[in-house]
Amino acid sequence: MKKFYLTLILGFCQWAAWAQDVMYQTPPRAITDLVTAPALPRVSVASNGEWLLLMSVQEMPGIAELAQPELRLAGLRLNPRTNGPSRVTYLTDLRLRHLPAGKELLVQGLPAKARLSEISWSPDNTKIAFTHTTANHIELWIVDVASASARLMPNLFLNGVFGSSYQWLADSHTLLARAIVGGRGEMPVISAVPMGPIVQENAGKKAAARTYQDLLKNPGDEKLFDYYAAAQLVKVDLLGRMQPVGEPGIIQSAVPSPSGQYVLVKTRQRPYSYTLPVSSFPQQVKILGLDGLLVKTLAELPLADNLPTSFDAVPTGAREHGWRDDVPATVYWVEAQDGGDPKAPAAIRDKLFTLASPFTADAQELVALPLRYRNIIWGTNSLALVEGYRWADRQETTWAISPTAKSAPVVLSSRSSQDAYANPGTPFEVRNAAGRAVLATDAKSEKVYFLGAGASAQGDQPFVAEMDLKSKKTERWWQSAAPYYEVPVTILNLARRELLTRREAVQENPNYYLREVRKQKLTALTRFPNPYAGVGNLTKQVLRYKRADGVELTANLYLPPNYKKENGALPTLMEAYPVEFKDRTNAGQVKGSPYAFARLTWGSPIFWVTQGYAVLQATSIPIVGEGKLEPNDTYTEQLVASARAAIEEGTRLGVVDPKRVGVMGHSYGAFMTANLLAHTTLFRAGIARSGAYNRTLTPFGFQAEERTYWEAPDVYNKMSPFAYADRIKTPILLIHGEADNNSGTFPLQTERFYSALKGHGATARYVVLPFEAHGYAARESVLHMLWEMNEWLNKYVKNPPVVGAAAPAPNGQGSTN
Repeated sequence: MKKFYLTLILGFCQWAAWAQDVMYQTPPRAITDLVTAPALPRVSVASNGEWLLLMSVQEMPGIAELAQPELRLAGLRLNPRTNGPSRVTYLTDLRLRHLPAGKELLVQGLPAKARLSEISWSPDNTKIAFTHTTANHIELWIVDVASASARLMPNLFLNGVFGSSYQWLADSHTLLARAIVGGRGEMPVISAVPMGPIVQENAGKKAAARTYQDLLKNPGDEKLFDYYAAAQLVKVDLLGRMQPVGEPGIIQSAVPSPSGQYVLVKTRQRPYSYTLPVSSFPQQVKILGLDGLLVKTLAELPLADNLPTSFDAVPTGAREHGWRDDVPATVYWVEAQDGGDPKAPAAIRDKLFTLASPFTADAQELVALPLRYRNIIWGTNSLALVEGYRWADRQETTWAISPTAKSAPVVLSSRSSQDAYANPGTPFEVRNAAGRAVLATDAKSEKVYFLGAGASAQGDQPFVAEMDLKSKKTERWWQSAAPYYEVPVTILNLARRELLTRREAVQENPNYYLREVRKQKLTALTRFPNPYAGVGNLTKQVLRYKRADGVELTANLYLPPNYKKENGALPTLMEAYPVEFKDRTNAGQVKGSPYAFARLTWGSPIFWVTQGYAVLQATSIPIVGEGKLEPNDTYTEQLVASARAAIEEGTRLGVVDPKRVGVMGHSYGAFMTANLLAHTTLFRAGIARSGAYNRTLTPFGFQAEERTYWEAPDVYNKMSPFAYADRIKTPILLIHGEADNNSGTFPLQTERFYSALKGHGATARYVVLPFEAHGYAARESVLHMLWEMNEWLNKYVKNPPVVGAAAPAPNGQGSTN
């Protein structure tokens, strides 16, 4: 009897050990060294082309930083101690280099243990402003460029809840900031004892909404939102003199006019919503003078809770208010002409209107668009570019218009947004004297310039192009060429055709260069060392192949250093993220460049080449629905066909062992992973991170699916791996951030999916990363995630158990039930 009880106790203790939380683990040294390698510094260029600002990026923070207090209100995540966002990737130092050949200067006077963000050049390029987040508040700092020295603007505590907490005025001497409201008192004390139930009611009005995270839940949340989101506009000069502008409020944005005379202020109003984020709350749009007096109220917009579910549905009434960047003080906005419903028949979808100071005349119609408005780039009195789109067929068009002459818009480009080969590039902008980005043109406004990715059948070949607006002819006056992948960052001088570029190759890490096109001269500006030198030379190959229905596919194949084919086929890790298309030709276009340097972010699968795996990275999984068919009508069939084709191609090359293949994905890629395990036996194991698995929990649309569950129930059910949990026999590792903030991928999705798998006897492991959002940030979390993945792959892919044998949990740790 004693032996029986001893055995029972030991068994219980073993079960209890498995059920306990696991201590943070680290993966093999080779993976750890790669994921913790320094990030490439960020750069910013003065608009006059004279200075290059280099900014070091914060290394992965510790889990203690993520464990700081956090409020999740109205779709926002706030640190109540700082009154700013709780999840920021900070910069840690600043360096200035005078172009082209000046020496690098470390900016002096920065705060200790700097956590910098919101970097912004003054219009005249003599100063740089930035914010610094301390343990208790957010400060405003100024860098004097000539002396490379920084100083604090004292007694100013910024409200960073909505980001962009300050703006330069055109004089380069004054800034407009959103500050914490003075004398607001202590944070509201929210009683844990409710005064009554929480009630929501709908009086027969259609109010469909997608799933959102971090919404207001009760009156207490509303009080907290009011307390932390309320701000006071403050005008502050470089001498530190401050003056309040207007009244406090929930000020989401405050943008000075290019002249500096007025401020366009957007505030959020009550009543708030418990089903929608702050971006849908009622809004007031008004113009103030810099003295704080009201000049004009432009709009009073209601709660946007009755939009159609289509992706290009918009609210009725005025929206998208902004300043014309090329004139002193003219405001513009857009108004839907189809009731905001893209499915309603209408020859004109949107109209743009303008109103010039002193804002007492009637608004003037600028242009009527047959597509939904997307963006406008102001240039001169005779030229602006307007972009429109239509979701149903992915159509997008760019027109040239005259802001002053009554003339018809002229089409410059019109294509499917998914036709990467036909993409003309992004219009190049320069900063004017007011510090506003405007379209770069020649002296007669007859030519414009584009920076493009240069997608082609040979891979991306970035370019700089010049378009003649009269003839519509385009000249590419520079383009990246093999064996390098070189990206134009900006044009430093149009007349001399001088560029700042970022250049790299498969075995050469990125660095910045001055490229003088006319002189055919290239000068290195930086010499960053290879952060992955220790891993050896990675072998990369862009695979091109077809799936059974003829759709062309691609994947990046990485092999271990010093791999030779005679060594035989390798265990393989395949990573992918499905993308929907309306045209099979576009779906088959080559993505990326064969010459790009492999940058290993925390979520990359490439780490496993160090462990002897072949890696199929960015494996294309196009989901095509042409004509009246929607892509998801045959989602599962296309998913399986794409995965099978990738494995077959790797097998044909002799590098992929088809009996030892694992599949992984993040977010929609996790959804893909679970579906592949539910509908195929192609894989030995799967890894699904931060996914959604039951589409009935996102009933008003998801990803690129705009039909509701009630319009397409069969599609929702067939696409849900939760519905096929009883069929999943392949081992699956589920990982999810405990504080996932992504729309649709609530942690509940993984929790319930794991329960379903467990209930049907599947081999599954469910790992919750404390404090992590949809993307993982803390050093401990990332390293532990990589350890979990490595253990899982080694156990079930590299050294798979005999079919039918019991599969223990990795290292005997974690829950087995």
